Amino acid sequence: MQNLTIFLIFAVIMFLSIVGIDKVILIVQSLGGVFSMAGFIPVLVVLFIIFLATSVKVINEYERAVIFRLGRVLGRPKGPGMFILIPFIDKMVKVDLRVVTMDVPPQDVITKDNISVQVDAVVYFKVVDPIKAVINVENYLYAVSKISQTTLRSVCGQAEFDELLSQREKINSKLQEIIDQETDQWGIKVITVELKRIDIPEELKRAIARQAEAERERRAKIIQAEAEYQAAQKLTEAAEMLAKQPIALQLRYLETLSTIGQYNSNTIVLPLPMELFEIFKNSKINKSEEKRESK
Repeated sequence: MQNLTIFLIFAVIMFLSIVGIDKVILIVQSLGGVFSMAGFIPVLVVLFIIFLATSVKVINEYERAVIFRLGRVLGRPKGPGMFILIPFIDKMVKVDLRVVTMDVPPQDVITKDNISVQVDAVVYFKVVDPIKAVINVENYLYAVSKISQTTLRSVCGQAEFDELLSQREKINSKLQEIIDQETDQWGIKVITVELKRIDIPEELKRAIARQAEAERERRAKIIQAEAEYQAAQKLTEAAEMLAKQPIALQLRYLETLSTIGQYNSNTIVLPLPMELFEIFKNSKINKSEEKRESK
């Protein structure tokens, strides 16, 4: 209501300054009475419509308007909806409050362990204080882009190469914290920062591949050695059990023959138990003793 009153006063002053007070008085006196007012009202209506068309502004729900009146900013941003500006006195600057997705260009980074890589990221932020975003920085989009690039190079340069690959969440949190702290004075809230891609040189890719291959071979040998150790333990336990029950060895021997007989093979190898040799040895000893006794 206050803006509307100021607007009407300003419209009347502008009309009088353009037409002239003397001319208005002469027109009213010459035409006289009702006829003079009947001719004056349409002109006033037309001028009112022109000023209204240039003064009424409408902004969307996701926007706010920072108003400068004679160079000084008003206390609170306007919007959303319709409001009135005083022509030639008020100046409006629109600010978008939606989340902005900004790609950070690839940056050449030398890590803490002297490895050269290219890193890019994406920054999600929004304006929380439109007045600060307009007054404290010339172009907040350009400023956020530059501070994101320098922070990305700084943080990645303090980390080792293995940390870039395995601890992305930690680096993302650190980037978000630093950028948000720097942009707080501009009325900007950084929601999150994510590393998108890490470009590795071809020589380093081959070295990583060889390292991964060697690591897998090491694991395979360890697993094989553990399997042999466990198998030896089981075989030792089985041998101790068979030694306690000699008949079990014969049963095992018969089971092996049954297993071999299931296949169509021309060659069958039959293992001979060591007990047979003991029988022949004992019989030979007995015969030699009998010969001695006979003599």
